[in-house]
Amino acid sequence: MSAELLINITPSETRVALIENGSLQEVHIEREAKRGIVGNIYLGKVIRVLPGMQAAFVDINLDKAAFLHASDINSKLILNEETDQVPDIRALVHEGQQLMVQVVKDPLGTKGARLTTDITIASRYLVLMPNASHAGISQRIEDANERKRLKSVVSPYCDDKQGFIVRTAGEGAGELELKHDAEFLRRVWQKVLERKKRKQMKLPLYQDLSLSLRVLRDFVGIELERIRIDSKLTFDQLVVFTKEFVPELTPLLEYYPGERPIFDLFSVEREIQRALHRKIELKSGGYLIIDQTEAMTTIDINTGAFVGHRNLEDTIFSTNVEATQAIARQLRLRNLGGIIIVDFIDMHDEDHKRRVLHSLDMAMSKDNVKYSIHGFSSLGLVEMTRKRTRESLEHILCGECPVCTGRGNLKTVETVCFEILREIVRVNRAHDADKFIVYASNAVCEFLANDECHNLGEVEVFIGKQITVKAETMYNQEQFDVVMM
Repeated sequence: MSAELLINITPSETRVALIENGSLQEVHIEREAKRGIVGNIYLGKVIRVLPGMQAAFVDINLDKAAFLHASDINSKLILNEETDQVPDIRALVHEGQQLMVQVVKDPLGTKGARLTTDITIASRYLVLMPNASHAGISQRIEDANERKRLKSVVSPYCDDKQGFIVRTAGEGAGELELKHDAEFLRRVWQKVLERKKRKQMKLPLYQDLSLSLRVLRDFVGIELERIRIDSKLTFDQLVVFTKEFVPELTPLLEYYPGERPIFDLFSVEREIQRALHRKIELKSGGYLIIDQTEAMTTIDINTGAFVGHRNLEDTIFSTNVEATQAIARQLRLRNLGGIIIVDFIDMHDEDHKRRVLHSLDMAMSKDNVKYSIHGFSSLGLVEMTRKRTRESLEHILCGECPVCTGRGNLKTVETVCFEILREIVRVNRAHDADKFIVYASNAVCEFLANDECHNLGEVEVFIGKQITVKAETMYNQEQFDVVMM
């Protein structure tokens, strides 16, 4: 399988596309304005101690001083003793003291950032704990055998100076992948210590990686043919980064100076737009309908125009098998997670059902995100789950429609007209008016003046008052006002 990364850089946004066998499989997007400082490590200076609040304010070279509570200070490092109670803040820090701290909460409004002295640095599968000496496993990894396996793999990397936690994403990770992560984190921590010795205070000792660097960290161990970047500045930064931390990727880096936008290669822009549509066409003529909700994602398969086989059962089976490939790709591309319900076209042959499930499992096996397929339910639906790793593509690129407010549909012109007629009668009964003016959208006004002119006339006779209809070009289809004159 051939794979490459395309990295598109603009001042406001970074986008990364993973291409496999000439087809877009994943898109990662990061907008500069939404990057926080959570995870950043600073060498700060205590500027004020507040005994009454059991807290201190720390200068980390931001606009506002950051907040450090006594409960967020690792007292063992300072007092060299274990204690069940939180010591008095005055025993832990004093004004003018330098502390290595990490941001756990971004500044909000008038409040500064929230800090801790318990430093952690995360990679794809592991979290480095410089102030610990043990191997921990995420509580979300429930399988006892897997927990035991992971602990046996990671424990040799721990010593009296540092420990590791296996993240939930590490479930199923191989020894080589975990080794790559541990070595990467050790190199990062060494750089942090070197900067601390130089008393680097104006800049972070460690800053959570930007997307362009993060994807290189996270794709360590994945076979890539090349990594193309359309920014010379970012390309140079990636060369420095990979030489220092992931040298095996340095030869794959390639600056892309082409006049054609890099995301026009492999039709990435077009595929991103298609990934925002509900309907996905299959080559055979069938299609998928994908609906994402808060609770779950539903996928419906239809044969459409596909009539390629002599009997209906074979046509249905072929469409379902083809759909499994499209489903796996769309889940990765749209980054859909949580509960997923797939409504395959009904099959009566049990062997066909088994082969469709096998095809779906094989297609999903290329996904780096953990998933599980639970087979056909009693209603003939396939239930599956896919781990949520980040916001879906739709949530990043789209917002709620101001017209339908997220419903996904609008009232018909006819429905709005009937609402207007009822509203006129209601207002007439409640208030004394000489005549009425109705303001509505062009489409609604045209419908009232033509298709519903008879009903409008009957309402005029019923209330004994004149009704005038006026179009408002700025009104959407559901908007209207009934004004008394």
